[in-house]
Amino acid sequence: MTNTRAEAFAPATMANIGVGFDILGLAISGVGDTVIAEWGDGEGAQLTRIEGDGGKLPFDAAQNVTTIAANAVLRQVGYRGGVRLSLLKGLPLASGLGSSAASAVAGAVAVNALLGEPLTREALLPACLEGEAAVSGYHADNVAPSLFGGITLTTGVALEDIQRLPVPLGVHFAFVTPNVEVRTAEARAVLPAQIPLKQMIHQTGMVARLVDAIYRNDLQALALAMEGDVVVEPARAHLMPYLYEARALAKANGALALVISGAGPTLCAVCEGAQVAQTVLDALQAFYGQKGLQSSGRVAQIAERGATVKLF
Repeated sequence: MTNTRAEAFAPATMANIGVGFDILGLAISGVGDTVIAEWGDGEGAQLTRIEGDGGKLPFDAAQNVTTIAANAVLRQVGYRGGVRLSLLKGLPLASGLGSSAASAVAGAVAVNALLGEPLTREALLPACLEGEAAVSGYHADNVAPSLFGGITLTTGVALEDIQRLPVPLGVHFAFVTPNVEVRTAEARAVLPAQIPLKQMIHQTGMVARLVDAIYRNDLQALALAMEGDVVVEPARAHLMPYLYEARALAKANGALALVISGAGPTLCAVCEGAQVAQTVLDALQAFYGQKGLQSSGRVAQIAERGATVKLF
């Protein structure tokens, strides 16, 4: 074991991509969580440092998604030694940007790299899911794109249930996160237990149109389909400050669409080109400021690569 340290970066994600609740997700460029793994004493992975969480995350190895995923990897390969982890949060908590998934993926990838990568990237999926399950449930709509990159369609939690879709050219996003928390459990609690057949037909039709638009690289059709959600968005809209006003403003400034990112409160404006995305972002942040809400924001694209590693 020649490496003394491994540093893994896992990108943020946008689950659902508007209409594809719990089955679609994409990786976001330029922002995510970092985990540093080093050899330690004792047995198992332990967190010794957390930065960027405002003191909110637990150090307990049985409660933090990073150590849960890391220890799942150690069990998988049969390693019984100790590992020290540092978690550097680049993502706000409860923001709709796949924060817990990024921490879990970075933890699993970092430990695997420190051990000399005995597991393939695909073989890390169960460990990442185990970590994510501690906070957001056992599903892969955020884990898969953070681990593998690009756009993923997930119809289950096994590797064969995950398909990577093409990445459309030219699409840029303006992400704005108002300074409020929307916890995944709260966002799920407001969803309807049953929906009428007419709604189901519309929803599945919009998902099909979205996948078709991705394959045809049709950004106009992509944006239209993303906004086609008649089930989840209406149930969650009251949790997102000024959702409909923000959508109208984004479109007035050139956006093709605006949807909730994951469980929110982050909103994602779909734009053609970086300049348009920056204009939209500036307008949205100014709008939230006028409403007395602080916000953070970024212009990004789809990250075609998933988690990355540096060895020392």
